[in-house]
Amino acid sequence: MTQTPHGPTSHTTETLQLGTPLHLGQASALPASPEQAVLDRVPNPHQGTSYLARFTCPEFTSICPVTGQPDFGILVIDYLPGAWLVESKSLKLYLGAFRNHGAFHEDCTVGIGKRLVDLLEPEWFRIGGYWYPRGGIPIDVFWQTGKPPEGLWLPDQGVAPYRGR
Repeated sequence: MTQTPHGPTSHTTETLQLGTPLHLGQASALPASPEQAVLDRVPNPHQGTSYLARFTCPEFTSICPVTGQPDFGILVIDYLPGAWLVESKSLKLYLGAFRNHGAFHEDCTVGIGKRLVDLLEPEWFRIGGYWYPRGGIPIDVFWQTGKPPEGLWLPDQGVAPYRGR
């Protein structure tokens, strides 16, 4: 495991080939914090093919660092894989670790994006955080690594502007 500015990364191709257990197929407890969560990556069987991988987390939760009240949002993660794919169970556990984590919406959304980019080294990446209102104001946060590659099919993230989501 390697430590990055955004938390630990996980297994490499070499450790996967040696049979190091991943979360997939194993009993895995929810990590106590995002910093303690281990994200697994697996080799992309279609490296060199331009395709979009999307993960949607419709029930993302974290804690307001000021009030301690829960915050709720929808995260949509899109990326054009390079050599690596994120293993979905490890992503689910990582995102679940935010349930008791105090951070502002911007920090959660951008921090998740940066950690995934550090781990996966994708050709292109974007994350949309669509947060439900706190104090009467919804906050939507968007981050991406650059312009989408030409020719990449990039559907709308599918979350309507706030109208009482």
